[in-house]
Amino acid sequence: MRDFVARRVAAVPPSGIRRFFDITATMEDVISLGIGEPDFVTPKPILEAGIRSLQEGHTSYTSNSGTIELRQTLAAHLQRLYSVSYDPEKELLITVGVSEALYLALTAILDPGDEVIVPTPCFVAYQPEVTFAGGVPVPLHTRVEDDFQVRAADVEARLTPKTKALLIGYPNNPTGAVMTREHLLELAALAERHDLLIVSDEIYDRLVYGGHRHVCFAALPGMRERSITLGGFSKDYAMTGWRIGYAAAPAAILDAMRKVHQYTIMSAPTTAQAAALEALLHGEEHVQTMVAEYDRRRRLIVKGLNELGMRTFEPKGAFYAFPSIAASGMSDEDFANRLLQEERVAVVPGNAFGADGGFVRCSYATAYEKIEEALERMRRFMARHG
Repeated sequence: MRDFVARRVAAVPPSGIRRFFDITATMEDVISLGIGEPDFVTPKPILEAGIRSLQEGHTSYTSNSGTIELRQTLAAHLQRLYSVSYDPEKELLITVGVSEALYLALTAILDPGDEVIVPTPCFVAYQPEVTFAGGVPVPLHTRVEDDFQVRAADVEARLTPKTKALLIGYPNNPTGAVMTREHLLELAALAERHDLLIVSDEIYDRLVYGGHRHVCFAALPGMRERSITLGGFSKDYAMTGWRIGYAAAPAAILDAMRKVHQYTIMSAPTTAQAAALEALLHGEEHVQTMVAEYDRRRRLIVKGLNELGMRTFEPKGAFYAFPSIAASGMSDEDFANRLLQEERVAVVPGNAFGADGGFVRCSYATAYEKIEEALERMRRFMARHG
């Protein structure tokens, strides 16, 4: 039956994150630093809004684009935070998580053979989604020596007549890097010079630390008309299971995305949209509480990993640390496998994210006490192998 599977699909390997998650699920006493999912339950007022929606009988489809109330509130939210304006009728689309938004964006803009430059390390779905949409992903390695910033000169060196877009995700999964305004402005100038689209995944936009501030790419001068902004509620509001996200783009592009959405999804879950509306209206206090706790865990894990001899770039956003494992002398796959088998600590090999060199991803979206115990187990491991 394998002959019936499309070659472009067969060529894409399974997710490296899920492979380790599946192994972990079969073992006892494992501390998982693997999955990038908040350990918080969705804040109670947001939960209650979803429940209330069901109790009131709101179980029908919504508009393909999402409820107008949610889109209007989202437009106000983006204007307030980033001073970028979108028409809720024509330029905003509510999606089934950011994963669907990414699929829609790439499917809507790519013709067969179009190239998309994808800076790595990056979220595991980026390159496969380009492939599934018929495009060609062109990886561009970023370096810890550059704080994992995307350099415009490096992008320019990868351009060909087939290059259509640049796909970026900051705050970054898996490194925790946050792009500076200076570097984003350089990318903006490059996009203008070479007539490129920018697909900007900003799912971690509220999770920034240490005085750093997220810069919305579309808010940069001249970039609103050549940007597709992807965002959502999963990380900021601990709503992963609700599967609710959004896309913001100029009307012509958004209309093409909506067309794909109509024929594949119809509309995002009605209950989740009610919860998302509550999150935007009254969720800010909960966001700040979670950010403060993530920051506490961030400082713990970065300090602990560095003390183990695992040189760790300081993450400024998201909830991941990306330590070097050079001191162990192992490959990232071997390190992750042996750490799991010997000490029951799950991390994800850096190569799952296209990392160029020996790193692993450690999520600190887990309890402070579990991170402390994981660090102790890793100390024993490194004492044997470091």
